[in-house]
Amino acid sequence: MPFDPESLKYNDAGLIPAIAQDHATGEVLMMAWMNATSLARTLETGQVTYWSRSRQEFWAKGATSGHVQTLREMRVDCDRDCLLMQVEQVGAACHTGRRSCFYTVVDADGERITD
Repeated sequence: MPFDPESLKYNDAGLIPAIAQDHATGEVLMMAWMNATSLARTLETGQVTYWSRSRQEFWAKGATSGHVQTLREMRVDCDRDCLLMQVEQVGAACHTGRRSCFYTVVDADGERITD
């Protein structure tokens, strides 16, 4: 069955959340936003491209840092309103230089940084 990007449910700004996950380990690396054009660029090139809400521009992951995400598989959730990008991550996924953006654990005692 052919993939129709128009079948996805974008928010009012024309964006859809995309979760990046390491394809080999299952580690959740980051969450960012995509629009129809960044999604098309990702599928065409195999290099994950997001939409930067703060800069209002396309953000090809690793274009300036070298911390590239190569798409291995893309999945759509059951509601078609979220994407899972299974990637091969080179270097850090997080802008802080950490492997994953999810380095803060929160529990009943508060929060702590794990990486």
